[in-house]
Amino acid sequence: MKHNKRKSREDRIFDLINHLILIVVVFLVIYPLYFIVIASFSDPTLVAAGQVWLFPKGVTLEGYKRIFADSSIMIGYKNSVIYAGVGAIVSVSLTVTAAYSLSIKHFYGKNFFMVVFMITMFFGGGLIPTYLLVKNLHMLDTVWALTIPNAVAVFNLIITRTFFTMSIPEEVREAAAIDGCSDIGTFVRIVLPLSKPIISVLFLFTVVGQWNGFFDALIYINNDKLYPLQLILRNILIQSQPQQGMVQDVQTLLAKQRVRGLIQYGVIIVSTLPLLIIYPFLQKNFVKGVMIGSIKG
Repeated sequence: MKHNKRKSREDRIFDLINHLILIVVVFLVIYPLYFIVIASFSDPTLVAAGQVWLFPKGVTLEGYKRIFADSSIMIGYKNSVIYAGVGAIVSVSLTVTAAYSLSIKHFYGKNFFMVVFMITMFFGGGLIPTYLLVKNLHMLDTVWALTIPNAVAVFNLIITRTFFTMSIPEEVREAAAIDGCSDIGTFVRIVLPLSKPIISVLFLFTVVGQWNGFFDALIYINNDKLYPLQLILRNILIQSQPQQGMVQDVQTLLAKQRVRGLIQYGVIIVSTLPLLIIYPFLQKNFVKGVMIGSIKG
């Protein structure tokens, strides 16, 4: 028999306050994103005047037309997809295999390796030594310059090792060994199929990092045909910025500022749209992997 317990007045007040707080938090998170979308279609003069709040005003596609008028945009998209795809494959492969090894109890020296990995979280070689290393390895102007140096993030390694420790019992590995399965066979046939959530987390983390990164490309890539999307959009935004020494009159300055206002919001939409499309397909496994991998092992 089902009993509906009536909430007390204090409980109802508490629930009301919780809902109000959550509504405010959702608004603070969602509205900036919504504002960027409507501002990208609005007259920048009206945006600067504070007249754009809930709906676009002075609707125009001039900003997007100027962005896609640059033929290098599609090249940037292609390069970013390649960098993100190769980077994700390399990073996930190295992180998962290393974390699995470190999660095995009988693996000799795993504590030593963890200490070495942890040291790299606090101390780095610096920009100049890293650049010289990449140059001496002949990786300049290649996809490897953007994927190899940062292939393994220690934070992701720790999360993945914790996932293996908490989610895959040692008894499963022992049963596989009794059945004659080797360590590699156990990893490929048993561990990987059970690790889809954490693999989704690593994949999304890596893709987002590669897609949004432009500093490494700015340092290691000199050929403009190899520029990722973020670096191309950055250059477009810089080129649209008015230079006061080159402006002849106030009207020209205002026109250039208007163009820059149109472009800057459009650039944000163009650069983030692919990630917004990918995330819903990984959301289920992503949330599960984060929650399990974040538990202290």
